[in-house]
Amino acid sequence: MDKIYTVDICGRIEDLPVLPLPSGINIAFFNLHGNVELTEHCAKHIAERIKKYSPDVLITAESKGLQLTHCVARDMGHKLYAVARKNKKLYMQDGIEVEAKTITTGEVQKLYLSAHDVELIKGKRVAIIDDVISTGAANAALERMVEIAGGNTVCRAFVLAEGSAKDRKDVEYLASIPLL
Repeated sequence: MDKIYTVDICGRIEDLPVLPLPSGINIAFFNLHGNVELTEHCAKHIAERIKKYSPDVLITAESKGLQLTHCVARDMGHKLYAVARKNKKLYMQDGIEVEAKTITTGEVQKLYLSAHDVELIKGKRVAIIDDVISTGAANAALERMVEIAGGNTVCRAFVLAEGSAKDRKDVEYLASIPLL
């Protein structure tokens, strides 16, 4: 790891490795996987930030948003949350799907939501939770998914806003990072 980018996430200093994407853009790579203390820290602050929206249910896309959303749901007293999967599982044959092209993958990918999670969202106030927002493609796919499922997106919350995403007025985030 030659280069790092240091970010302050609500009083917690994190050194993020700077990594190249296939497109030639460099990013400060943020990874919650396996980091219990960082996940708990971020979840606590996101839960505090979004309680004013009174969401009934949370949704995230696998995989880096999973443990974050689990902790936010717990902190908000929610027993369930919805997960958009990147692969269609056997139990998801009667669910819904949408497409997204994110900055990290650079390719069109599909997100799938089970019929169980569709019912969980239907008629509810929904908060989208994830680790990083950059171009907003994954967020837009989740918003379409919530709309198709019959829910109402009331907030979008992220640990980090990357690049120009920090200027969006429709998202909550804990800190911002540049595209490098």
